[in-house]
Amino acid sequence: MDKSITMVRLDQVSKVYERGGATITGLDRVSLEVAKGDFCAFIGPSGCGKSTLLNLVGGLDVPTSGDLSLGGQSTGRFTSDDWTRIRRETVGIVFQAFHLIPGLTAAENVAFPLLLRGERGASVQARVDEVLELVAMTQRRHHRPSELSGGEQQRVAVARAIVHEPQILLADEPTGNLDSQHGAEIIALLRSLVQRFRQTVLLVTHSAAAAEAADYVWEMKDGQLVTRTQHGPVTVVA
Repeated sequence: MDKSITMVRLDQVSKVYERGGATITGLDRVSLEVAKGDFCAFIGPSGCGKSTLLNLVGGLDVPTSGDLSLGGQSTGRFTSDDWTRIRRETVGIVFQAFHLIPGLTAAENVAFPLLLRGERGASVQARVDEVLELVAMTQRRHHRPSELSGGEQQRVAVARAIVHEPQILLADEPTGNLDSQHGAEIIALLRSLVQRFRQTVLLVTHSAAAAEAADYVWEMKDGQLVTRTQHGPVTVVA
């Protein structure tokens, strides 16, 4: 993997919230670089800043101070339209709560990001077929979310997050609503994306077992990065 390409860079990034007259620091002067093809996990107690960090990288929130760059491009002057474009082209997001559209089938949910980009026709169908096979959901393509197990719904959510071939995949507690077996399957799936497609994955998790699949793990506390633990080469088959 080409570690010379920095996909995510935070330079002294802080995020401060004002709530009910109180000032709450979500992130406190965080500096971080994540290279292309890295699988990086963030662990720590609730409220330590893990999800805040991911929300900033995904453009779901904006820093109070500091600079955030994606693929070498500063996001400081990005408009909401710019962030929408980034999420359609560069970033994919997997949430704990799946966020599938109830009235759509698995295949229709996966196709949705492509339709939002204005894509139509056979190319959409081919790409949907490809990613459903990748996440082992081809046989469930016509089922709606209510007809799928939690693990199956999360597989569909992963497929939807990668269907537009993003360079960066953000996973916020993707195993939080799953049992240990299905959780392990989702983490193995994320690991395989790094190995097969050189995607950069940022994983937020409370699960030590899930974090073990990452190349390295950052422990967070009080809005700061505290300790970085490097893991050896990991081979996981989804």
